[in-house]
Parts: sequence; structure tokens; C-alpha cells
Amino acid sequence: MNFSYEVKKVCKQSGARIGVFHTPHGDIETPVFMPVGTQATVKGLRPEDLKELNAQIILSNTYHLYLRPGADIVAKAGGLHKFMNWDRPILTDSGGFQVFSLAKLRKISPDGVEFSSHISGEKHFMTPEKAIDIQNKLGSDIIMAFDICSNYGDSHKEAEKSAEITRQWLERCYAVQKNENQMLFPIIQGNFYMDLRKKCIQDCIPYAKCGIAIGGLSVGEPKELMYKILDEMRPDLPENMPRYLMGVGSPDCLLEGYARGIDMMDCVLPTRIARNGTAFTRHGKLVIKNAEFAEDFRPIEDDCDCYTCKHYTRAYLRHLIKAGEMLGGELLSIHNLRHLTKLTEQIKQAIWEDRLLDFKEEYLKDYKI
Repeated sequence: MNFSYEVKKVCKQSGARIGVFHTPHGDIETPVFMPVGTQATVKGLRPEDLKELNAQIILSNTYHLYLRPGADIVAKAGGLHKFMNWDRPILTDSGGFQVFSLAKLRKISPDGVEFSSHISGEKHFMTPEKAIDIQNKLGSDIIMAFDICSNYGDSHKEAEKSAEITRQWLERCYAVQKNENQMLFPIIQGNFYMDLRKKCIQDCIPYAKCGIAIGGLSVGEPKELMYKILDEMRPDLPENMPRYLMGVGSPDCLLEGYARGIDMMDCVLPTRIARNGTAFTRHGKLVIKNAEFAEDFRPIEDDCDCYTCKHYTRAYLRHLIKAGEMLGGELLSIHNLRHLTKLTEQIKQAIWEDRLLDFKEEYLKDYKI
């Protein structure tokens, strides 16, 4: 196989794991935080920047790349890796979440989804087969099944219907996925109903060859509810493959997710808040654009090893953000992403030393959410 997963260590305190996920574009040591490069770029950053902050794998978005520049153009360029000059692993989502959250006038049927582009208004029809074909052309290492992410607050009946269509679409995705250099991850849905979640896990397991994803969380629910769902799902999840929690990535959520046996996480949050002038710190978010930092000539964090903290002050970063200079968002993005990759490194060390729950408690007691 071109993909395999080895568990190297299980934390005695929490059951959190350290593993190695072997892929055609290199090994990934888990747990891992994955920066999001929606349109074949992590906004404002070069591949060299991402490697310097120890990004092992990045995400790109099937929906956005399908609309612009088009999967055929990416394929002609030699695939995403060559197109964006990234030689490490890439994961692409199926576009399902974006179809339901960004597209207009969508109509869902068992066959697929008719939707209008958020860019041009042009109508498209996305099927499971088409989602896989697009991802085949993109050439990513990990591809996601086409699914329905139901809304927080949906009734049991609505969530059950969405989960059943997701199951049918998974079968169709699996039937057409033939590329041995790509690993298809099924996505567990079921909203916030544990009977549906547990059924969806069982529906996904036959199609999970080296990875399984958890979708439909961090969609507006209280964090404690998300943690409760993860706790209740955990005994049913496969042990011998990576577990990917989709779209979750604040520092507190990384700690809580990894402690619950999650291996892979991603989120647009670190780069999005950076562009708005906010930085992650050990004690919570720091709103750099606030007036109190106008004459603050310290780095964002004294003990941070990122490029930004080594070279720039809070006062300068505030100036850039207030002036609308793109460098401000870029430098804060570097810091925020490094903050999460460094936190993940610290979590790994705590797993090796069988003290992850102690580390989590110590970290969170001084962390302002």
C-alpha cells in the first residue's frame, strides 16, 4: 500500500496517540495541525514559510478550485503539488461543506446537489462521482467523500435523512475511487444525535481503509457539546488509522481534541483572525490592533520562536494592520500557525511522557477562551 499508519505511543493518562501516517509525499507524525490553503495557497504565505513553522501537510478546497481555476488546469500543471510548489502531503475536502454554506439556491437530491456559484451565479451540479473526479485531477494525497453537513438545530428526522444520503454517496465515492496514490476518508455525520453518529460510524468503517473523518462539529454548538459527542463516539472509532476532526483548530480545542484520541485537525481560524489583527498567545487572544499596543515594542510572545516574534514588535504589527498593509496579516498568520504547530509539538512531548492530562490542565488554567 502507498498509505499506512503506525501507532508509536499511547498516553497512559488519556489514550491520546502519537503515530506516523505514511503517504506518497512523505510521512506525517500525528497528532498534526494542518493549515488551510483554500485556493491552493495558505493566504499570504510561501511554502518556505510553512515549512519553517513545521507544517507537515496542508489542505486545499475542492469547491473553490473546481470553480477557479478549474480542475483541468490544475491537472495540466501536473497536479496541486506542482501547481502550488508544495512537495509535502495535501488533503482536499470534497466541497460538500462549501456547497451547503456558500452556494446559493442549492437543491439536494439523492443524485447530488444543484447549486449556483457564489462567484458568478452560474449553475452547477455536483455528484459524488464528480467530487472524486475533481480530486483525482487535483492529485491530492488524501481525498474526502462527498457528504451533507447538516445544520446545528436540525431535527432528528432531518439529520437522519442527511446521514442516509451521506451513506449512499459514500458508496458511490468508493466505487469510483481507483487512484492508489490517493486515500479516501469517509466522513462521519449524524448531527448531535448519538444514535445517528454511531450508525454512521458503522456505515463508514467498511470504506475506511487508512483514515476516517468526523464532520459536522464546530458548526455553532457550545464547545462542551462537541467534546461530549467526541467522548461518546470514541469507543466506536477504529484504532488502526488516523482520525481527522474537520474544521476545528483553536488552541483549547487542539488540547481537548488530541486528548480524546483525535490525530488530525485543521481550521481557517489562525489565518482569518490574523488578517483582522488578532494573535494567539499562551494566555488567549491578543488584539494587536488595539490602541494599547501603539508603543509596545515587545514581540507578541517573548518565548515564541516564529519569524515574526524574532523580528517585529507589537507596535509595528499594529501599525501595519491599522494602515491596511498586507504584511501585517502575513506576519500575524506566521505567528498564529507557528503557535498551533508548537503547541502540537508540546502536546506530543506530553504524550511521550504520559502526562497529557496534566499538561492540558496546566495550560487551560491560565488560558482565557
